[in-house]
Amino acid sequence: MKISAAITGVSSFLPDYILTNAELEKMVDTNDEWIVSRSGISERRILKDPTKASAFMGAEAAKKLLAKKNIPPKKIDLIIVATATPDYIFPATATIIADAIGASNAWGFDVQAACSSFLSALITGSKFIEAGTYKKILIIGSDKMSSVVDYTCRKTSILFGDAAGVVLLEPTTDDLGVKDSCMYADGSGRKYLYQPAGGSINPASEETVKKREHFIFMEGQSVFKVAVTKMADAAEEIMNKNNLMSDDIAFLTPHQANKRIIEATANRMGISMDKVMLNINKYGNTTSATIPLCLHEWENQLKKGDNLILTTFGAGFSWGAVYLKWAY
Repeated sequence: MKISAAITGVSSFLPDYILTNAELEKMVDTNDEWIVSRSGISERRILKDPTKASAFMGAEAAKKLLAKKNIPPKKIDLIIVATATPDYIFPATATIIADAIGASNAWGFDVQAACSSFLSALITGSKFIEAGTYKKILIIGSDKMSSVVDYTCRKTSILFGDAAGVVLLEPTTDDLGVKDSCMYADGSGRKYLYQPAGGSINPASEETVKKREHFIFMEGQSVFKVAVTKMADAAEEIMNKNNLMSDDIAFLTPHQANKRIIEATANRMGISMDKVMLNINKYGNTTSATIPLCLHEWENQLKKGDNLILTTFGAGFSWGAVYLKWAY
């Protein structure tokens, strides 16, 4: 019988500190009306503790999920962490999380595709399940975006927040779980959204710090135009491939990049906004955590067999969509 990878549990972690638009008004030349009209964001969570980062948030989310599912950490076979802000360039954040939660029998590695990281990790994990290699896989999206945000920049400081989300993947022979996916990348778009320094092409130096090159650089209009098209393209493609009409979709779960991008994607798919998971107003863009955060927040509204379309767009450029049937 054909084995599919089903999401059998979901959880998340949010830092306590709330950065409101009113507070941002005191930090940079902006105002609530300008922020909300352009992004849909009213507030975002920030991990203030300088001794904690993406691994801490991912571990906290994973601990909550394991407790909820009553699964001993040593039963986890694989941990894949989606993150654009790893604790270190090496070792992998996944190994730090495995140690923190006591998953001593697990293999682990990180996946980095900017805001497309979570879907990339989800698809990767699903293949290990389908191949019969592993039975219990944690897919964790965790990003401390505040560590790379320039809070003197009015364009990027308003957008990002910190959070982690996690799903458990397990095998099923029922008609459930990850059914199909399509993912794409176009590296020619990298100049519009990237972190200029810190990698091997432009290592950290006194000069790169002075020039503020360790923060996010974004050319917003160029990113927006491509994102609106590509997120909708991917969602439409996955629906067409699987003969799905808008009425067949229980929920669209989009990456929370910008409310206007999400609305344009839903409109193109013919899906009303009451069937769109939208929480960017409360959390901002948490990069790898946005999709699992949505799944956790809507968990009680989801029913076994519900058709979900997960769609994303990120730096690279990278974009894609996943079609899955909710498994519980």
